[in-house]
Amino acid sequence: MTAIQKKPENPIAHLSAEDIELIGKELDTIRQEVRDSLGESDAAYIRKVIDTQRKLELGSRAVLLASFFPPAWIVGTVGLSVAKILENMEIGHNILHGQWDWMRDPKIHSTTWEWDSASPADQWKHSHNELHHTYTNVIGKDNDLGYGIMRVDEDQPWHPLYLGQPLWNFVNACCFEYGIAAYDLELGKNLSSKRRRNDPEFRARARQVVKKIRKQAGKDYLLHPLLSGPSFVSTLAANFTANVVRNLWSHSVIMCGHFPEGVETFEKTSIDGETRGEWYLRQMLGSANISGSKAMHIMTGNLSHQVEHHLFPDLPSNRYAEIAPKVKDIFDRYDLTYHSAPLPQQVASAWHKVIRLSLPNDWLAETTPANLPSQLGKLWKMTTGGKKVRRAMQARPAAA
Repeated sequence: MTAIQKKPENPIAHLSAEDIELIGKELDTIRQEVRDSLGESDAAYIRKVIDTQRKLELGSRAVLLASFFPPAWIVGTVGLSVAKILENMEIGHNILHGQWDWMRDPKIHSTTWEWDSASPADQWKHSHNELHHTYTNVIGKDNDLGYGIMRVDEDQPWHPLYLGQPLWNFVNACCFEYGIAAYDLELGKNLSSKRRRNDPEFRARARQVVKKIRKQAGKDYLLHPLLSGPSFVSTLAANFTANVVRNLWSHSVIMCGHFPEGVETFEKTSIDGETRGEWYLRQMLGSANISGSKAMHIMTGNLSHQVEHHLFPDLPSNRYAEIAPKVKDIFDRYDLTYHSAPLPQQVASAWHKVIRLSLPNDWLAETTPANLPSQLGKLWKMTTGGKKVRRAMQARPAAA
């Protein structure tokens, strides 16, 4: 994954400025057509999903009152995991995007909804809606690209610390909601400076996060286990398992949206003076879809239609499947690659990139069973030999 501006063959070189603006106008038309057709069936959809999720969660927690019986533990844990995924993905994420604000329902509105996540809604909306969706896949501007803890581009200097990238990406996946809360709070940047640590605004936001985590943890790890009486320990374990399952699922879906091989990244200078059409084009090239069933799409919050979501983040998610063929037609007519693959393939591709970029440029591609010992020796020298050795071995240009 090299920034598109540094590739030897630019995948959009064949497009003129007029082509790009025409793409933007076509996409604007699609968006307006959907906006004009929103109505009762759309409102009924989100209300049904919310009702189903709440009944599923309530039923699962009721079953977990008897979770000391293994069958009840399994049924309750699976049900609660699904309920938490639905609440975060198809409900919370999309409501907080303002997708349902057109209904003017104060109960289903981006300004009033608070979700079952460690990250307070207001902080998440700033880092996700305002920053990530504005600077999608722009290196150094979109912190969702690697969350500030991973090497995401060949032109980023390699350091031995990145060898641990696959491990801490997995750890981040297991406790994803807490990682997002720390990311939204910009915890690393703020704790590294005494002035920032003592900033009243940062301290207020930190208190807000602690309060949210305390409330959520109290519900899952104290209140509901206590209500289970003799099933306290097994119910606590069920809640913990459901949260981990939800975190792993959310992390995987989000990784598939922007990190598989072939998805483009961009330099900071490339967005200076960016037009509407160029912004659309960046969303098209910087996103990837997941193919699958209707049930899978709902469980991903329709982020399986990540391309359509990034083009139209404020359109109701239930309409993405409808407009996907129209969007793909634009890709085809303008000779652009529409990245879409089944979930296992996209997850494998994203993890391949995590591992590939944790190593020096081209190390993985050049390694075979026959030369593995010498390649490990080279890696050892780069890890222990200091900056001069690393610079010498990385002096050649990386393959695109």
